[in-house]
Amino acid sequence: MSRELVEKFMVDLESRDVERLRPWFHDESVLWMPPVGKIEGARRILAAFRIIFRGYSDLHWNVTNIMDAGNRRFVYETDSWGTIGKSTPYKNHILTIIDFDEHGRIVFLSDYFKDTAIFSAEKKAAESMDPSTPKVVAGQ
Repeated sequence: MSRELVEKFMVDLESRDVERLRPWFHDESVLWMPPVGKIEGARRILAAFRIIFRGYSDLHWNVTNIMDAGNRRFVYETDSWGTIGKSTPYKNHILTIIDFDEHGRIVFLSDYFKDTAIFSAEKKAAESMDPSTPKVVAGQ
């Protein structure tokens, strides 16, 4: 296994084409990504990417460092930027742990974002616009 696998995966991710991501995942794949949390299985992972891609009018990644942790595991740093919705600027630094199987498919991927506040702000804005979102009142 080589660092090139990480680079190839990130090229496919940058395309924002879920069909290009499909070969990377299988039924046993696990993805951890804020604000979603744990997602298991290729079908659910690809559905999550579809939702994420729809939420950004523009989204990019630039891998700045790849470290080989052994046993088909890599840790890599990424700068990410884009636009949430139509006008909310987004910028972040991400640390990712990724494990590949013997066929080069992703077994495990976990993202750690430097700034998660943007996800909280995005969620609150969506909830405030959705009248079906239950409201919690202190003391109840």
